Amino acid sequence: MCSGTESRHLLWRQARCQAASAIAMLTRTVAEPLEEFVRTDGPRPTTPRLSARGSYRIAPYVAPRRLLRRLAALIEGRGWLRRLFVSAERGSKWALYGCRMCGQCALPATGYACPMTCPKQLRNGPCGGVGAGGECEVYPDRPCVWVTAARRAQATGHTADLDRLQRPIDHRLWDSSSWLGYWQGRDADLWTAPAPQRPQLVLLPVLSSPGQAHD
Repeated sequence: MCSGTESRHLLWRQARCQAASAIAMLTRTVAEPLEEFVRTDGPRPTTPRLSARGSYRIAPYVAPRRLLRRLAALIEGRGWLRRLFVSAERGSKWALYGCRMCGQCALPATGYACPMTCPKQLRNGPCGGVGAGGECEVYPDRPCVWVTAARRAQATGHTADLDRLQRPIDHRLWDSSSWLGYWQGRDADLWTAPAPQRPQLVLLPVLSSPGQAHD
């Protein structure tokens, strides 16, 4: 007969095996087809299903804090748990925002409208082909994602966020979790400070070369 400790260890191993089997099934039936669809379908302007007001209300609850940093470290330290978490993030964010899993989420600075659903994946405003009615140049039957972002930001009093400049993304992070990076503080500099806080550009006089004659 097994001791109490051995029984607990046996139950734990069985639970892990069952969890691994469930994750494998979830990956085959949901995550892999969804990832293949996202990769092959191409980005299309997406109007989020979750309202901007609802998104901004949720944001404070998922803001980085000690508990979430520890949770992120725990998840990243266990491969099976990380895969499960990434699958859940991909499915939920794709359903709510059309997320493309770039790994460096811009939603908080774009009215919670994903700029990566732009066919040109522009992260700093619309292209010059936006129609007079705000429609996308590539998909005229859909509104430009940046028009959607502006409307959502204006409706919630967050238009100043659109003044932030988005820095180039690291393409090595595609298909990774932006939540884990956010909680770990790795994407703290994805965009610039609001316009009033940005350093002002100072134009310096052009210095002549040593051999150049002075007037």
